[in-house]
Amino acid sequence: MIGIFDSGVGGLTVVRALMQQLPGHDMVYFGDTARTPYGTKSRETVISYAVENTEFLIDKGAGIIVMACNSASSVATETLREKFDVPVFEVITPAVELSVKISDTYRVGVIGTRATINSGIYEKKILEKNPKAKVFSAPCPLLVPLVEEGWFEKPETRMIVKKYLHPLKIKQIDTLILGCTHYPIIKNLIMHKIGKKVKIIDSSIAIANMVKDYLDETPDMEKILQKNGRTEFFVSDYTIQFEKTAKTLLGGNIKLQQTKR
Repeated sequence: MIGIFDSGVGGLTVVRALMQQLPGHDMVYFGDTARTPYGTKSRETVISYAVENTEFLIDKGAGIIVMACNSASSVATETLREKFDVPVFEVITPAVELSVKISDTYRVGVIGTRATINSGIYEKKILEKNPKAKVFSAPCPLLVPLVEEGWFEKPETRMIVKKYLHPLKIKQIDTLILGCTHYPIIKNLIMHKIGKKVKIIDSSIAIANMVKDYLDETPDMEKILQKNGRTEFFVSDYTIQFEKTAKTLLGGNIKLQQTKR
């Protein structure tokens, strides 16, 4: 099965995208709701969490790991690939590749948690692909807790999004990377505040496309993965809001299981 983890509810956008791209594949999701957000934690702490989450998913039968967390992807990818003998996918590379492909002016904006933005990983990878690009980044530390609380349409959320996006708007970017898998949940709001002319890159869709391409090109792995249409959802701390958001995003009768670790 395909294993996906995130610090909380945001990774469900990746689960949704994977379900659309790979219908029928068995999946197991872990949301580390007890320790969210990752974006405020140190590099060492995030790496430690990512290792623990991966071990949990592999114990549940995952043959592929998808880090549906930009904060973890920005610091833990190399560690996970060295430590575990399974394919590990991160959300940053596919978004970067798409931004280089679709940007007309090479003026790219990135929003994310402090950990992601401070790592400089997006700017580094974009400039490796296109040295002529200009990358403008803005940390948005309040968006993850607002999304976790379900404040998708609150006036406070609208005001904060507008404030965070203003520095990027005046830089006249033509492409904006949503550098956190929580952000697609409020994508319509972000699109409204940044302007219709700016192309939005949803990292959850980009990584789902990359995983699909990998399986299309690796038939041996595709044969190994189970396809019973079963998805399990685990959280480190159960909350009614998480369950409500999960049902809103994915529909159906979703059963959350709380881990004991």
